[in-house]
Amino acid sequence: MKQLDQVLEVVAERRAEFEEGRHVPRDVIAEFKHAGIYRAGVPKKFGGDALPPADFLHVVERVAQADGSAGWVASFGSATVYLAALPLETQAKLYADGPDVAFAGGLFPVQPAELGDDGYHVSGHWKFASGCKGADVLGVGIKRAGADRAGRPLTAVLRPDQVRIVDNWDVVGMRGTGSHDLVVDEAVVPEEWTFVRGGEPTVDEPLYRYPTVAYAAQVLAVVGLGVARAALDQVIAQGGRPGFTGAPGPAERATYRISVARAEARLRSARAFFYEATEDAWATVEAGDPATAQQVSLLRLASAHLAKNAFEVVRSAYQLGGIAAITDGSPLQRHLRDASVVPQHAFLQEGMYDGAGAVLMGVDPFPGYL
Repeated sequence: MKQLDQVLEVVAERRAEFEEGRHVPRDVIAEFKHAGIYRAGVPKKFGGDALPPADFLHVVERVAQADGSAGWVASFGSATVYLAALPLETQAKLYADGPDVAFAGGLFPVQPAELGDDGYHVSGHWKFASGCKGADVLGVGIKRAGADRAGRPLTAVLRPDQVRIVDNWDVVGMRGTGSHDLVVDEAVVPEEWTFVRGGEPTVDEPLYRYPTVAYAAQVLAVVGLGVARAALDQVIAQGGRPGFTGAPGPAERATYRISVARAEARLRSARAFFYEATEDAWATVEAGDPATAQQVSLLRLASAHLAKNAFEVVRSAYQLGGIAAITDGSPLQRHLRDASVVPQHAFLQEGMYDGAGAVLMGVDPFPGYL
């Protein structure tokens, strides 16, 4: 991906600013766009790159290694995959000025919306709209009107001037993601600007046959991987520092060496499973076939497993960092806070193991898993 090194430099220089301001500023989003991050999920038909998932996941991993919040915001370069369910005419309008479109959404709690002759009349309050301050378009979750009310919820696509951002992202980790609340007051959204998240795409390209919701889990899980890599690299580099008390340095202690080696093996193992499942599912859809239920389940399992193990690796690194890790100036305390957020996401919680176990044993998983 072009200009990625420049993005990594900017992120490394400004990550404290992201944390303090609790969002990634628009000029940094512009750097992401320049590097191609926000065209990664856009159809080639509309000038995008439609990157294979593993290629994009590697990019997010590298950005997250520089800063977890920046990686999380960059991960939504994949969110335009959802927009492939919009009518082709709508997508042509969306990308009329180019494919570098930043999309953010606050999809829950889903709100009722009435359908009139001019479209859906949308009002409500939504949470967790990561990257909303830098978005070009925003999505909110609405319930279907009329006879379709019992079906899957819709996402309504709005312009930023139709949405009010409630600046309330007050959290322990991933502070720079700017995952504020969204409020909409009687916006009218034409039906052609609504879609079902993970719904049938109108674009016939391989990326849009890849399991959409599983991909959404992957791009978040890989953020934890980048953060864990940064934390583990730090304690490896610190192995040669002298002890504060005059005791042998960390690298001279068997307990330190063993802990580092175990963490390295744990992280590399989870990473290998994650990318193996990705490449396997991609080979199937690229060949023109739908991913199997087993492949989709392994994507979900590998994502939850990576998020969990990345957090455990960061926790081990934090403990190896000793008393110095507790200071505000230590990256390890920031890595710990950021990594703790990833497995808390609904797509990555412990319940995913239950769904995966069900598929492995040939019984029905909980609704929405596949």
